[in-house]
Amino acid sequence: MILSAFFKALAQLPDRRFRRVLWRGIGLTIALLIGVYAGLLQLITWLIQEPISLPIVGEITWLGDLLGVGSFLMMIVLSIFLMVPVASAITSLFLDEVAQAVEDKHFPHLPDVPGISFGDGLRDTVNFLGVLLGANILAFGLYLALPFAAVFIFYGLNGYLLGQEYFQLAAMRRIGRDAAREMRKKHRGKIWLAGCLMAVPLSFPLINLVIPILGAATFTHLYHQINQR
Repeated sequence: MILSAFFKALAQLPDRRFRRVLWRGIGLTIALLIGVYAGLLQLITWLIQEPISLPIVGEITWLGDLLGVGSFLMMIVLSIFLMVPVASAITSLFLDEVAQAVEDKHFPHLPDVPGISFGDGLRDTVNFLGVLLGANILAFGLYLALPFAAVFIFYGLNGYLLGQEYFQLAAMRRIGRDAAREMRKKHRGKIWLAGCLMAVPLSFPLINLVIPILGAATFTHLYHQINQR
């Protein structure tokens, strides 16, 4: 069931609507990271408006430049870690479009749904981003404490989070948020395994940016397979 859903989703990746969601998500992610960096530079400029004088050393005029270079290097490093979770969260704003594309192709007999409102989508995106970032930051402590199990912790944690998010998205389009939550709890083992399958490509640069779309498509198939039983 899980593999068939995955391969059907994989086969539909060239879909024009899938590509549109991908580029939209990546573009907004890059814009957000640039905006954060610009805000950080403005903060540094505001904090260091005049040269700092120290005893013996005298005036320090290069501190702003040093902090500017340091902040740029810090953003480069952070972007490596933040690109995937931020892109995943932002792209989730548009995943209703991916689910609709899957249903149009594989389930054309289904009645139309109104779709998720922008407000609900934004709320879910902010919640998902917070949980995803918070959980992965906390997991760094486990990675250091249990380095031999770091790979399993990473896949298990992100598989759980991705599975919860994308199944909820697929199900609540058809049956509402509360019913989707109940179905998710009932099939949590299967959903977690499917999420782990999504988490494996997170280790591969560039490929990992496709995971939100592939995940939404896979879990749309999985929801309908479970619902038809």
